[in-house]
Amino acid sequence: MDVDQPATTADSLSNLHGGEQRALLDCVDNLRRHGLKKEVGLPQIVVCGDQSSGKSSVLEAITEIPFPRKEGLCTRFATEISLRRHPKSSISVTIIPDSERAEQEKSTIGAFNSVITDFSAFSDLIDAATEAMGLGRLGENTRAFSRDVLSVEICGPDKPQLTLVDLPGIIHSVSKNETEADKILIHKLVQEYMTDPRTIILSVISGRYDWQNQAILDLSRKIDKEGRRTLGIITKPDTIPDSDVANWIEVAENKNIFLELGWHMLKNRGPREMDFTFAQRNAAEADFFITSPFAKLSRDYVGIDSLKDRLSELLLRHLVQELPSLKEEISTKLRDTVARIDKLGEKRGNVMEQRIMLTKISTRVQNVLHAAVNGHYQDSFFGTADVGAALDAPTNIRRLRAVVQDINLKFANAMRIRGHKYTTGFGPGDADDDVADMEQAAQDLAGLEKKDATPTLPKPQFKTRTDAIKWVELRLQRSRGIEIPGTGNPFLISQLFWEQSENWGKIAEYYVARVAFVCREFVRILVKDFAPPELEVKLHHLSVEIALAGALEGAKKELKNILGDKAGHPMTYNHYFTTTLQKIRQKKQQAIAAVAVKQAEETIRSPESFAGSITKINPAKVQQAMANAVEQNMDRFSAAEALDIERAYYKDELKFFINVVAKQVIERHLVAPLPNIVLSPVIIAEMPDTLVQKIAAEPPEIGTQRANLEHRKATLEKGLMIFADAMGDFML
Repeated sequence: MDVDQPATTADSLSNLHGGEQRALLDCVDNLRRHGLKKEVGLPQIVVCGDQSSGKSSVLEAITEIPFPRKEGLCTRFATEISLRRHPKSSISVTIIPDSERAEQEKSTIGAFNSVITDFSAFSDLIDAATEAMGLGRLGENTRAFSRDVLSVEICGPDKPQLTLVDLPGIIHSVSKNETEADKILIHKLVQEYMTDPRTIILSVISGRYDWQNQAILDLSRKIDKEGRRTLGIITKPDTIPDSDVANWIEVAENKNIFLELGWHMLKNRGPREMDFTFAQRNAAEADFFITSPFAKLSRDYVGIDSLKDRLSELLLRHLVQELPSLKEEISTKLRDTVARIDKLGEKRGNVMEQRIMLTKISTRVQNVLHAAVNGHYQDSFFGTADVGAALDAPTNIRRLRAVVQDINLKFANAMRIRGHKYTTGFGPGDADDDVADMEQAAQDLAGLEKKDATPTLPKPQFKTRTDAIKWVELRLQRSRGIEIPGTGNPFLISQLFWEQSENWGKIAEYYVARVAFVCREFVRILVKDFAPPELEVKLHHLSVEIALAGALEGAKKELKNILGDKAGHPMTYNHYFTTTLQKIRQKKQQAIAAVAVKQAEETIRSPESFAGSITKINPAKVQQAMANAVEQNMDRFSAAEALDIERAYYKDELKFFINVVAKQVIERHLVAPLPNIVLSPVIIAEMPDTLVQKIAAEPPEIGTQRANLEHRKATLEKGLMIFADAMGDFML
């Protein structure tokens, strides 16, 4: 039967033949028997009531099976009663063990299975099931109640297609066979069943007592506040005093206590009717509702026959409505359970299993590390870039190469605006682009200071050109050797460069540490994503942190060597240095010549034939001005020359230092090696067994968690198989 959407109307129900109705009911019964109730709420009708509410008589009337009347036997556990239409009459009894029982107990109790065709033996069968649950006989130091479920299937040619779950009666006051703990257990059990949103509550109240004092009615209204899932059953109407009949009729007509499913009234056997057959019982009930004051009630809402029809239709309607969402819920929980099992990783009871598990993790980690180092972000691990956050923000740190590139660029910029100890004023030899660069660096530094960015990094001090020459002159005077005055001391250039570049180490160390931190955070996130939680910390402490610490130590040593090279005598073979120095000197000479020409200008009145005057350059004055521009102070001349040489060398060496730190320190030691030093398959293969066990051995609690999840997975898979076996694609 093809149905596009679950039907919820009487017309659609009328189209279901008996076999399909039974398939729906059997599906839910099988789900319950296989423990699905613990995982999902099952569509069901539960029969609830206070002790002595007439609940057992209602069940007898529905099933037409004489339930045992020994005190307390049928109210000591939940009983699932399945009525099925079948040519042959039979009763089968099984037990659904409480999910909290030990596995051995579950196996023993779950094996109980008995079938009878002689209904008179039903009482003995219930006795045997009660013994199997470990309840024993009341008063013999045994438990009074159990959370196991007794499953009773009753087949016969005249049985309705119906399943009910009978719950123990709510206890008002304990007796000699019960304790306060039993009272609490029963109340909790009944409340658990009633709270499930897929449960229809059959709330049984007795006409013998005032309804305001019956606990089940109060509990029903608290749980099902709008009365959408509750069908009220009124028993023992023959005990209602004449003065209260009108009030009870209002209840039965749904005028006093409104329930969306309404009310139904039954007459139980009276004290002198206990030996009546079920046919006699039904006839007496029918006569009562014709002759009593309750005769005014609709025949659809009184008597056992109409109740059977009403319950069958109600349950069928409920199943058709709920089963599609139930199947989807089982499927969703199965996917979640499989994901949780996958998160735990494979079983690892021995070293080989443990090493295989670590190898699989390492392969996944290495693949992502290669992609991250190369800037290939196709893997789902990298997610979507957060354009609203900084590149090195936690939301973007998964894109490692982009973050490292950004840090390197910031390092280069910091060296440009912070690397020099002194910012010197412009000189006559400075090119226009150099002047522009110095002005831009000063502006950038001022902007960073306002933002309080990297406040721990050094800030250059400003010196005018005159002050800078004086600074060099003082060091020249204290560095003289046997050189001829005015020719300069080569060692002076070294001292000037060392002092001017003394900030390089601090800046480089800061950004190297920044890259190391980003790499460590990236790896931490990576391992957290791919390793089970209980392995994550161990992998970090026993392998990853050691590898990263070694990489950082190598980077520090490399930087120390580079700074050591910088501390040596200045050395360069880059023509950029000589080109820059020559340009400085040319620029300086051009400036001196321009001043000399300006000083040699003469204005001459023009002949009368010409109007105005003309300007001429006096060669003699040019020569004199050029001669006057020669610096007579040998120290000052040497200092100016040394300053120009130092500045040219600084510019050349700055570019080299930025590149070598980025390539030989950051890239060589911190970034490029990551795929090979962080949990690579080679590392796992070479790892000693003792370390493998220390990292990957499965803790007892994880073993327990895995077993529980595997059991849950098997239960949910069985649930889906039950759907497929019982109905295939029917209504789903």
